[in-house]
Amino acid sequence: MNVERILKNTLLEQFNSGKALVVIGPRQVGKSTLINEILKNKDFLFLDGDDFSVQQQLSEPNTSYLKRLIGDKKIVFIDEAQRIKNIGITSKIIIDQFKDVQLILSGSSAFELNNELNEPLTGRKWEYNMYPISHEELEKTIGFSEVNKQLDQNIIYGMYPDVLNHPGKEKEVLENLINSYLYKDILMLSGIKKADVLQKLTQALALQIGNEVSYNELSQLIGVNKETISSYIELLEKAYVLFRVNPFSRNLRNEIKTNRKIYFYDTGLRNALIANFNSLDIRQDKGALWENFLISERIKYLKYHKIYARTYFWRTAQQQEIDWIEEIDGKITAYEFKWKSKKKIKFPQKFIDAYQAEVKVIDTDNYYEFIG
Repeated sequence: MNVERILKNTLLEQFNSGKALVVIGPRQVGKSTLINEILKNKDFLFLDGDDFSVQQQLSEPNTSYLKRLIGDKKIVFIDEAQRIKNIGITSKIIIDQFKDVQLILSGSSAFELNNELNEPLTGRKWEYNMYPISHEELEKTIGFSEVNKQLDQNIIYGMYPDVLNHPGKEKEVLENLINSYLYKDILMLSGIKKADVLQKLTQALALQIGNEVSYNELSQLIGVNKETISSYIELLEKAYVLFRVNPFSRNLRNEIKTNRKIYFYDTGLRNALIANFNSLDIRQDKGALWENFLISERIKYLKYHKIYARTYFWRTAQQQEIDWIEEIDGKITAYEFKWKSKKKIKFPQKFIDAYQAEVKVIDTDNYYEFIG
């Protein structure tokens, strides 16, 4: 299935802008496929950061060597750039010394790549996030009617390209993704040796989606200190496996200000971690899965369409809750997520009054309005 990615036009708009184009996202989401599609029928230099010889060539750069390497090419594409030592300095030299060369970098670790690029490429790069295929992208490819029929399936198995392109083999694809990327690749990138801790932590977090997460409780459950839990979660976030959502707190005295919620960028990956691919009809975690699916799709929508929003959840000491809050240009909107909203949802009036908030309920009848 050839899915047109939203990021394609964004990258094309910035082509030949005099800055590097940096695409960051987890492995297997289609970064290389997208960039190669953009560069189709163009003459470009491709350098694979996973190749040891390429790592050696680019780790100690100088202008004369890069001139010989690039030759008369006007486009240089460096894939998995975070593998290359000093890639930030190398990129800076290319941008500053080769004004007519368009540099494109891709990477699967925000932590590794940003550490290398941020200072050398200040003011010299456009950076974009890429995620598993979005509901919006899939709808544009196969139509709303068909993608709506697949909704349950996409929540259970997720939206990684290989998953969508191998019907009937979804479990096998996800298992391979976990073993090769989630554990092996991340451990290698980070230098962390405690594979068992990472495995226990990801499974524990997968069972807690939609709930507030306590690092102290996770520490006791897994048997490591709170600092280790925090550093591992940060690593998983930098690797685009999961993301944290902070509590909203401004005016009201009894608003909860600690703990965070954690969601996975892909619900299929989450289900694979706990080995549960049961139908939604018989799942006790259907509500949490639906919430995770909507929020991850909303993040894709906001990022791809350059909508700058601050996002939160809200809860009080009296257990009043709101699933999702967005603040855009000072305007606050509160959302509640229900699979089927059979009865009218009542939002906490004190929240509405305190923040002049608009409120919306998202369910299976109107979800497409929320995720584009």
